[in-house]
Amino acid sequence: MTGTEDIPSVDYVDGTGVPIRGNDIDTDQIIPARFMKVVTFDGLGEFAFFDLRFDDDDNQKDHPFNEDRFQDANVLVVNDNFGCGSSREHAPQALMRWGIDAIIGEGFAEIFAGNCLALGIPTVTADHETIDALQQWVDDNPDGEIEVDVAAETVTYGGDEIGVSVDDAQRQALVEGIWDTTALMKSNEQSIAATADSLPYVDQTRDEIHSDD
Repeated sequence: MTGTEDIPSVDYVDGTGVPIRGNDIDTDQIIPARFMKVVTFDGLGEFAFFDLRFDDDDNQKDHPFNEDRFQDANVLVVNDNFGCGSSREHAPQALMRWGIDAIIGEGFAEIFAGNCLALGIPTVTADHETIDALQQWVDDNPDGEIEVDVAAETVTYGGDEIGVSVDDAQRQALVEGIWDTTALMKSNEQSIAATADSLPYVDQTRDEIHSDD
């Protein structure tokens, strides 16, 4: 299913889960600042949660992203205020490149959620008890299927369906396939040019630029 031009709609995500427990996990924990000195986002996935996953000698710590049973997971299940701290877009980029397609949590920092939306990653919310139960189920059933229905605002797992919340603007953008604003503009270049040509102040600005030359 597609949205405007080549922008895919994201009304449904399914796969297996990985639980990350703890409130107030900030963007520096998601991707430490020293890994942001890159020209592109390529390869950031291997550094997701790096300081939580490895000690100073690069020995593995106890962390879900290090566990073999979660290596193919694509649905992240988190607690409250996830993605707080500095507004670095590298954080959702790292998660996406690790393999995450959707995040279910108690709550998200607003800028982090916006950066996720720009990548087509839904951030859906539920209360503490619901998230706690889902995290435990994922721990017990690492190969268990989770279905995130963005349009219907439901999550289904283990034969149960739970209600979740999706920000109205996020749901509309994802379901209608208008979440990638850059691609949306590129796919409508002719319309944008036609609109610009119809605006008298655009012509006036062009004339002023040429007269200065």
